[in-house]
Amino acid sequence: MPPSSADDALYHCCRLSLNLISLPTFLACHFIQAPYGRHLRSGWGPTIPSWLSWILMECPAVFFSLLIYPFGRHASSLQSLTLLSIFLLHYIHRSFIYPLRLPRKTASVFPVSISLMAFSFNLLNSYVQIRWVSHYANYDSDEWFLGRFAGGLAVFITGMVVNVKSDLVLVGLKAQGGGYKIPRSGLFELVSCPNYLGEIIEWLGWAIMTWSWAGFGFFLYTSANLVPRAMGNHKWYLEKFKEEYPKNRKAVIPFLY
Repeated sequence: MPPSSADDALYHCCRLSLNLISLPTFLACHFIQAPYGRHLRSGWGPTIPSWLSWILMECPAVFFSLLIYPFGRHASSLQSLTLLSIFLLHYIHRSFIYPLRLPRKTASVFPVSISLMAFSFNLLNSYVQIRWVSHYANYDSDEWFLGRFAGGLAVFITGMVVNVKSDLVLVGLKAQGGGYKIPRSGLFELVSCPNYLGEIIEWLGWAIMTWSWAGFGFFLYTSANLVPRAMGNHKWYLEKFKEEYPKNRKAVIPFLY
């Protein structure tokens, strides 16, 4: 069933909101580190185990995407289905595989308030991304789709490999117990947060594949959220480990930042 003008207005309002929240997100995250992980502190309300929080706040990107996708006019399109599958690939891993890898004995906690913020963002973002690929994209007249898709997919896969491998290093250190340690090997020799770098690269690939304001907005928001977080983590490592921490490491972009 084609959307009404009200549906169109809702979509464009949500897409515009996604593009506009990046700057305030960057400023807020620059001055206030979200209170989870190494930055956990009191004053943010009740908490739940981190593994449960990851499932609850990320799973809307899976279930809500699957719920709204069939209502798009391109629901049976191969291009649209492929983009949906790539989007879900990331979020199935982030919603279920990654949380279940987190060690229970050394598991940290996560403020419910932060989980609810992330839950809300994932609802908004999933709606914007999936409605674009399932309904608003114009595949029939896009002569450059295949080339952009191939290039964007290569970027996306590169980013996901970096993200997943870096997360495995961090999960392995958590499983050892005894508090935080200096991560070693791979891109950790160049930056403090290659897991964040990988996720930023992933959504750059997505923006290239979709070639849309929706995809660009998600890439922009991811950068606005994770770059300040990486800077905070980098500063924390330098203060905690002082002389031990490698001085040549950057925060998130090798050799630069």
